[in-house]
Amino acid sequence: MLREEWRRLAGGLREAWRTGGGLRGMWLGAVCAALVLMFSYGQQSESGADFIERAAVVRPSLPLPTALARTPLSMFVPAPDLPSWGAVLQVLVAFGLGGLALGGWRTLAVALVATLAGTLYARLGVWLGPDVPGGLAASVAHERDTGPSAAVVGIAMVLAWRWRSRLLLVLVPGLMLLELIVEPNLAAKEHLVGIAAALVFAAADERLRRRRGRAGRGERSGAP
Repeated sequence: MLREEWRRLAGGLREAWRTGGGLRGMWLGAVCAALVLMFSYGQQSESGADFIERAAVVRPSLPLPTALARTPLSMFVPAPDLPSWGAVLQVLVAFGLGGLALGGWRTLAVALVATLAGTLYARLGVWLGPDVPGGLAASVAHERDTGPSAAVVGIAMVLAWRWRSRLLLVLVPGLMLLELIVEPNLAAKEHLVGIAAALVFAAADERLRRRRGRAGRGERSGAP
């Protein structure tokens, strides 16, 4: 079983590398990693931290339009108390491979869907309150909700779906569930929500691609 899984993953990686342009096709990962690095260094100064707070930091307590407007940039703002190299490496690999296998726009769409799902869950959880399953404490409303992790796990799940890797489809959610058990914080819950949103995206995208494929074959078969 493990050998077959490795064969699927290796085959998917080889195909993505071949059709995606190889190292040049990793440009999206490099650009997004540079954004993470830029925000990481920017928030180390008072003026930079103030600008990032107003432009890219999301909190559940913010008005919804403001939170939605900041969400795309919030993906690239790492937690100030964690080493930035980890976020940079995650983004470089995930967005790079996503760009190769899925294309740049689709990869960005997956990342945004997973991140946005987590952002909306945080707001809903605070509204529900801690007495409801899945609800969150009122204090969470003021927590900083940024970082690329939801986007990274979302891209990983779509790649696993595309490559039919049952191992990754089980391993990634399993690790996130373990994270939730060990440290039941907002980030851990958002990771699971992001995974669910990414799987819905993957299933819908596959159905759409199949429909387009059938339509294309029908047009060719009906040509004189």
